[in-house]
Amino acid sequence: MRRLCVPPDAHTFPFALKACAHLRALPLGQSLHSQALKFGFGSDIFVRNTLIRVYSSSNSMIDAYQLFDESSQRDVVSYNALIDGFVKAGETGRARQVFDQMPERDVVSWGTLLAGYAQVNQCKEAIGLFDRMLASGVTPDNVALVSALSACAQLGELEQGNTIHDYIKRNQIRTDAFLSTGLVDMYAKCGCVGIAREVFESSLDKNLFTWNAMVVGLAMNGHGQLSLEYFLRMMEAGVRPDGVSFLGVLTGCSHAGLVNEARRLFEEMEGVYGVLRELKHYGCMADLLGRAGLITEAMEMIEGMPMEGDVFVWGGLLGGCRIHGNVEAAEKAAEHIMELDPEDGGVYSVMANIYANAKRWEDVAKMRRLMNVRKVKKNAGCSVTKLNGIIHEFVAGDSLHPHVDEIYWVLNGIGKHQFEAC
Repeated sequence: MRRLCVPPDAHTFPFALKACAHLRALPLGQSLHSQALKFGFGSDIFVRNTLIRVYSSSNSMIDAYQLFDESSQRDVVSYNALIDGFVKAGETGRARQVFDQMPERDVVSWGTLLAGYAQVNQCKEAIGLFDRMLASGVTPDNVALVSALSACAQLGELEQGNTIHDYIKRNQIRTDAFLSTGLVDMYAKCGCVGIAREVFESSLDKNLFTWNAMVVGLAMNGHGQLSLEYFLRMMEAGVRPDGVSFLGVLTGCSHAGLVNEARRLFEEMEGVYGVLRELKHYGCMADLLGRAGLITEAMEMIEGMPMEGDVFVWGGLLGGCRIHGNVEAAEKAAEHIMELDPEDGGVYSVMANIYANAKRWEDVAKMRRLMNVRKVKKNAGCSVTKLNGIIHEFVAGDSLHPHVDEIYWVLNGIGKHQFEAC
């Protein structure tokens, strides 16, 4: 168009700039920015909004904000483009500042910020924003609903997740594949496997992510055999598995002790399904073989890996060594873990327990001394439960809970009962 000397107008630049945004072609976008100024369209709101998107998509948020700040005309699209840019850059605080300054908001404004909170695990903020959205009378779209469900899943907020599900059913919102995936994932992560399966089976629109949510969710909750069954059903349905699918089914096989099935799937990953084996898949196999007592096979697999093992791979082997008392292999695994993560206090405690079970008391003392010399501390165990809408946190060795006396009274009673039963 330019070579033919056809002059561009206000409609030309937004289309060309959108292409730059999709391609993340910042130099070309800057060139078009100069052309827009040259032809007198620099102040056009549509051109400016698209330029903000160009700079945001290339993570040039200083330029994007400068354009926004200098603009005498702003509409909801201007704000949304800037919020989206800050969200993609991981700057949810800046995104929230822009959101709070908006004179008016649409469903995209709410959904974009909600998605940003969910992506960076600011789950409480996401749920609070969703509640505020409903209180403002804004009808959430599927993006906002999926983001809110994701936040509930990560926090284990079953009650809130149920409320969102009720809202979906009450308003007869069509549950597409992404919304079905969000519901399955939320219920599975909250431990409600039965409801997750009901949602999955009733969903008419499933994609790879929906199947993965079910396969992984079942594995996480210890239903290894079911996880394998759903994996096989997924393939029968013509859905091609990916790395997450295999991670889920291998984890399920590990918890269920399905060694032969896991071996076969692991072998077929690359040759049959074209899915590259990653460290996390090797970690699953190391854990599975270790649990099954196949320590030598696990060692051979790790030594034959095309990449160096990480803490999860060696940790899987170490866990198996603890179960089966293989001190020699445990020492090799622990040595690698200490090199990779010198501040991991857990490995010292595991090795001390392995030595104690083998009655190697000098080595137990050596581990304790090593922890003191290296000033390594084991992170305290922590568990969380929710009762009547109140979250209770328990940390090992902590006595700050307001009902600590009653808790220990009950625990001591349980311990006494178990002793008498023996």
